[in-house]
Amino acid sequence: MPGTPEATGPETILAFDYGQRRIGVAVGQTITASASPLGVVGNDYAGPDSASIAALIDEWRPSRLIVGMPAHADGSASDLQNYVNQFIAMLATFKLPIETVDERYTSLEAEAALKDARTRGARGRISKEAIDSAAAVIIAERYLADRRN
Repeated sequence: MPGTPEATGPETILAFDYGQRRIGVAVGQTITASASPLGVVGNDYAGPDSASIAALIDEWRPSRLIVGMPAHADGSASDLQNYVNQFIAMLATFKLPIETVDERYTSLEAEAALKDARTRGARGRISKEAIDSAAAVIIAERYLADRRN
């Protein structure tokens, strides 16, 4: 019907928490506005493990990619932003829309949530990989919450 806005269908997203050693990854969906951790992909002197990222994109078929953009507490640019922008340029080769989300404090929030789960007996040891992936979940959920509002 003319003039009726088209309803957007459900979307799957992949979210990334960039780190110089590991990149946390999470998958999210717009229907529930929730996300789940997928683990980490490696990142070293040769750059991000693009083969692993390609495999995740092939498996999950996201409609967009979300990348956490680091900033200092006052909102000013972080030293990592140049590296994140290079990562975004690499992700652009997958020809999917890419959006950034403020990732301030996501790693601290993720670690606190994992420690809380451990206190309740739901987890054992908390690895750096688990923190990175949980931070990606928070990035995904921030994006999904902003999209809903």
